[in-house]
Amino acid sequence: MPLLNKVRTALPAGPGAHTPAPSLPRLRTALTVFFALDGFLFAGWVVRIPAIKQQTGASAGDLGLALLGVSAGAVVTMVLTGRLCRRFGSHPVTVACAALMALAIALPAQTHSALSLGAVLLVFGAAYGGINVAMNSAAVDLVAALRRPVMPSFHAAFSLGGMLGAGIGALVAGGLSPTAHLLALTGFGLLVTALAGPVLLHHPAPAHTATPHARGRRPDGRARRLVLLFGVIALCTAYGEGAMADWGTLHLEQDLDAAPGVAALGYSLFALAMTAGRLSGTFLLERLGQTRALVAGGITATAGMLLGALAPTVWLALAGFAVMGLGLANIFPVAV
Repeated sequence: MPLLNKVRTALPAGPGAHTPAPSLPRLRTALTVFFALDGFLFAGWVVRIPAIKQQTGASAGDLGLALLGVSAGAVVTMVLTGRLCRRFGSHPVTVACAALMALAIALPAQTHSALSLGAVLLVFGAAYGGINVAMNSAAVDLVAALRRPVMPSFHAAFSLGGMLGAGIGALVAGGLSPTAHLLALTGFGLLVTALAGPVLLHHPAPAHTATPHARGRRPDGRARRLVLLFGVIALCTAYGEGAMADWGTLHLEQDLDAAPGVAALGYSLFALAMTAGRLSGTFLLERLGQTRALVAGGITATAGMLLGALAPTVWLALAGFAVMGLGLANIFPVAV
């Protein structure tokens, strides 16, 4: 793993040479907050999908097309965010995208047709895709500086935020309108961004020091194949998480006749299982290795997806969502 200029100059030689630089713990805390905020805001939108569907009068097909707005916006922004991070730095881009996501989450509640919903979800998806690329880029640099496989801890924060966001959404689903709920999330998101953002803005990401023969070298065929492989793995994981986020609550409420509060708990339970899996991710990776962790996670996630989709009762479906969360927990962090 490459050394980092900042860490190398900040550390004394000798026994203390592996102690992190003083700014690294602060950076880790701030990044963890943004991962948690991302999950919290996204879950707040997810649990309101059934109410927004009813508000817009969209059919299942129309809703599916509207929800593509999130993916379309995210894909376009993900392609561009890497360039923005190279030009402005991953930390400023993370803060900017967090603010945009907080503002955009209030928009779906203002729509009254599937077409307008799809349009605003393009904006929301753009912010969501941007912050995920930027903060993961920042996390990769920080993991290299810390010299430990702590990436799952950042994604555990995302899942913990999702669990809290879905849990709160379940509590307020019956008594608070989608407009009031999502506007409250906007205020909360902007507040957290204002509090945690200065830490990232005042501390640039650690810079890698490339070896002389590696500078400017184009990746060979094997490197490209590995990038493609990990990209496909990340795509499959995102597909599973997206299916759960977009359709899990609707499946419980419409197909299994769950009450709105119980249906909202589906994503919360899924996020709780992912949090537990990711909190133990560093331990598992150090013990099992990346390949075994990926294979075990994929098998577990497949079993959970099948149970969640085919279960005849709400509680069996919830159990399937939990198993699915455990399986998917560490696949995306390992791919990153």
